[in-house]
Amino acid sequence: MNIHEHQGKEVLRRYGVAVPEGQACFTVDEAVAAAEKLGFPCVVKAQIHAGGRGKAGGVKVVKDAAAAKAAATEILGKTLVTHQTGPQGRVVRRLLVEQGCQIARELYLGMVVDRGTGRATMMASTEGGVEIEEVAAKTPEKILRETIDPTVGLAGYQARRLAFGLGIPKDQLGKAVAFFTALAKAFVELDCSLAEINPLVVTKSGDLLALDAKIGFDDNALFRHADLRALRDPTEEDPRETEAAKHDLSYIALDGNIGCMVNGAGLAMATMDSVKSAGGMPANFLDVGGGANTEKVKAAFQILLSDAAVKAIFINIFGGILRCDVLAEGVVQAAREIGLKVPLVVRMEGTNVEQGKKILADSKLDIISAGDMQDGAKKAVQAAGRAS
Repeated sequence: MNIHEHQGKEVLRRYGVAVPEGQACFTVDEAVAAAEKLGFPCVVKAQIHAGGRGKAGGVKVVKDAAAAKAAATEILGKTLVTHQTGPQGRVVRRLLVEQGCQIARELYLGMVVDRGTGRATMMASTEGGVEIEEVAAKTPEKILRETIDPTVGLAGYQARRLAFGLGIPKDQLGKAVAFFTALAKAFVELDCSLAEINPLVVTKSGDLLALDAKIGFDDNALFRHADLRALRDPTEEDPRETEAAKHDLSYIALDGNIGCMVNGAGLAMATMDSVKSAGGMPANFLDVGGGANTEKVKAAFQILLSDAAVKAIFINIFGGILRCDVLAEGVVQAAREIGLKVPLVVRMEGTNVEQGKKILADSKLDIISAGDMQDGAKKAVQAAGRAS
């Protein structure tokens, strides 16, 4: 789950991470009032779950109330198109009005879970304000890394090593170590999947400030953080993914035209690979899980059919905990209620497979049966081609 910049900064502030004073605003009048309260110059920033806002015209420095009103009027309600939003862009529904500061240097600081080591890793770079992917591609030697021992946390020597690597002067070393340590503590305690501060600025007075904050949380740990769950903004999420979350389904929308319904993350990945190998493109990742019931399967099927790009559906189930007959009942119910208008390819093996196949056959629905995963992928790609 991702949150807005202003929310991320408030969360980090609680841990002692230094952030500029600011206020979230939902109307132009609120933005003007906030600017006058904070003083000029200040910054009016679009709040969407995507980077590249400045280049898209979503960040404006203003020097008086009239300029603040003009900036807020221009940005609020605007559809920002950045390299992270895709061509459809995102509508700006809220702003952050923030105190200005005198910037001496721009740095990069971030934390992720390194899948290679299985540990949280802090990354830093002198290339602040630049996308970290671009730095990694062009000048990877400028990215500093410290892998954090979960039993110790970010050690003092690691924080100092990062600070020295960034060229932080000795008289600012204590501030840098405190800043890095606070970020690491927040990352671990809040079960973050990403914490990115770009840029981290050193002001002319020698202070360190998080001028931006991109925070993401592990969905699987949100049951521990009711306060964080309350920060979710459904308008920034794909409505299909929001609906899937209500039914405890693992769903991620993709750009293809073949809807995939699978049980088990590993099998889901293999199914998508099979679709691509057969010359098609999956429209989604969808894992209904091992403990799915008829209603859950029905909900999953409805989500697939709600995607206008889907030209065929490929259901690939290995019946274990999720019995094949339960899956078949859910599919038949959903197909009848919605009205199945795209080809449906089904491959089932495992518990109660014969009962499941009988339910599908007795339904009189136009279902294409597949003998194995590769066969099903080929038939789905062919069916999608005919439907297109």
